[in-house]
Amino acid sequence: MAGQGTPATALLVKRGIAHRTHPYRVAPDAPNYGALVAVALGVAPERVFKSLVADVDGALTVAVVPVTGELDLKALAAAVGGKRAALADRAVAERATGYVRGGISPLGQRRRLPTVLDESALDLPTIYVSAGRRGLQLELAAADLVALTDARTAPLRTH
Repeated sequence: MAGQGTPATALLVKRGIAHRTHPYRVAPDAPNYGALVAVALGVAPERVFKSLVADVDGALTVAVVPVTGELDLKALAAAVGGKRAALADRAVAERATGYVRGGISPLGQRRRLPTVLDESALDLPTIYVSAGRRGLQLELAAADLVALTDARTAPLRTH
């Protein structure tokens, strides 16, 4: 794993959580980035999840949803007991998490944010999330992600 260490991978190693890293190459500004990551990794797109930072009633929250759909902001707000949610400004998200857009991981954030994972992840043997930088994904069990982030699970993806 030389050269692939990030705060996310360091947390997994420290906690002894089974995981694998998967490097890939996709242009950061490519349209439909998440679907292209799935193709580059050779995995079903419903197993690849994106981490989006949203503002729910003034509090930042991380939503982890499959790249095959969009985030249902109303569902996210409801999942955390809020009324309104909007995607956070890119600079705000990067500053809060310590990661750059396209590489925001739900793990090892600078400031641990409340996290909600789309419930579809629980039906999969493992899921893929950003390892904390563009070009590197983590594969781990959804239950481990939930445990490490104290995540709630809810239906978050629009169909």
